[in-house]
Amino acid sequence: MKSFVVIGLGRFGRALAVELFRLGHEVLAVDKSEERVSEIADFVTHAVRADARDEQALRAIGARNFDCAVVAFAGETQDNILTTLLLKELGVKYVVAKGHDELHTRVLQKIGADRVVFPESDMGVRLAQIISSNNLVDYIDISDDYSIIEMTAPPRWDGKSIRALDVRAKYGINILVVKSGSGKTLSVVPSPDYVIRKGDILVVIGTGEDIRRLQ
Repeated sequence: MKSFVVIGLGRFGRALAVELFRLGHEVLAVDKSEERVSEIADFVTHAVRADARDEQALRAIGARNFDCAVVAFAGETQDNILTTLLLKELGVKYVVAKGHDELHTRVLQKIGADRVVFPESDMGVRLAQIISSNNLVDYIDISDDYSIIEMTAPPRWDGKSIRALDVRAKYGINILVVKSGSGKTLSVVPSPDYVIRKGDILVVIGTGEDIRRLQ
């Protein structure tokens, strides 16, 4: 279990805090709005009203004691910058900040943000990948070059073994997991003799180019 402090409870911050708590982590949710704090109180470990732009407020909530702080203000670029700077000065080990544009990102990185995310942009790219494909179920970038996707097995693969399909040589991908269409069986790192069936869900890793060729 890790400990997180999520600062800024707009749509992104709220969703992140609730999901982290659901996954079993300790979550402190922080916002200057009493209404937002009240709305999330039952769905996280703790929720407090505080102005995270104030160094003393960050000290009072024990921000430096958390494994990770997420600065998730919606639209307030100066607030994100100031809060990120204060958190790093307080010694928070890992700070994730919500970026709004290229310049804002550069500033956040300069002042010490360990990671800058673009929720709306990232979700837009992810959705575009999913809805533009006939068999893509989900899509996650793990680096600039490689992605992990969850996809329905192409009909032409039905009844063929992974060895016979030779996907690594033909497409440059690796099959990490196969989940049966019924959902009853799950094969992690399936053997080359595993036979793909219609409706199977595959989790594969490869470069963007390899995955596009596969589709």
